Amino acid sequence: MMNNKPLVLKTLLEKAQAQCYAIGSFNCRYTPMIKAVMKAAQNCKSPVSIQISQREMRWFQIDLYEFVREVLKSVEEDNITIPYAIHLDHTWDFDVIKTAIDAGFTSVMMDASQYKLEENIAKTKEVVAHAHAKGITVEAELGKIGSTDKQETDIDEMLYTVPEEAKIFVEETSVDYLAVSVGTAHGVYAVKNPKIDFERLKAIRELVKIPLVLHGGSGVPEESIKQAITIPGGGISKVNIATELEMEFLAAINRDKRLSADELKALDVKQVEQGRTAVERIVEEKLKFFLGSANQV
Repeated sequence: MMNNKPLVLKTLLEKAQAQCYAIGSFNCRYTPMIKAVMKAAQNCKSPVSIQISQREMRWFQIDLYEFVREVLKSVEEDNITIPYAIHLDHTWDFDVIKTAIDAGFTSVMMDASQYKLEENIAKTKEVVAHAHAKGITVEAELGKIGSTDKQETDIDEMLYTVPEEAKIFVEETSVDYLAVSVGTAHGVYAVKNPKIDFERLKAIRELVKIPLVLHGGSGVPEESIKQAITIPGGGISKVNIATELEMEFLAAINRDKRLSADELKALDVKQVEQGRTAVERIVEEKLKFFLGSANQV
């Protein structure tokens, strides 16, 4: 009988912030990845977050209840004992957020960053009130984090987070952790490595006390992530990694194009295991050398 239940993500992030490491939050676009991520975290004795976004749900035909069942199945079958959370990534539909909470997600993200500050605050407050009443914690985004692959968001432009607005936003919404735009983007960086605006990040940290989140962790140089995590007072406490995992899975099965839901179901057992092994390897590397979260349980 499983007794290791998912925790609210805030619990993991507050410890990470205090001790200057980051929680890896991994988008499992193909559900077989879930087992690989969980096993890697167990091997590294690292807390972890498993996540999926609203856009990914639609593209890969992922049911939120089934997603949670796959996480819990891995916990039971693989004797997972490390702390973990189940997070709903970029979502703008309140009904989807409500469904995720009902399904067993312990953290949700309301992304209203495309709106002006006042409307972003209003929409986020509504979600926070609903989630907090059910014991669930909430992430929001301020500024705009651009995209290169359109699987988490379709926003092209990047608009950096204004530190003073971040302070107002957090005070008005009571959000639990905040995704900030400081130079990274979703997807793979085809042209150059991103340059994180560390001075902006430091200014946000001085004004905002809750954990901060960095989206677009795929392809960011290791030294940049380490610098962002170790800012005095606790820099970035959660790093989202999505595209890199999918690329590793596909390369392991000799595919260069994204799998549809039907194509994923058609894979044989050997192919699935090849994909899982590749994902498990890259996640272990991230936990040990990228995020500093190994041996933090």
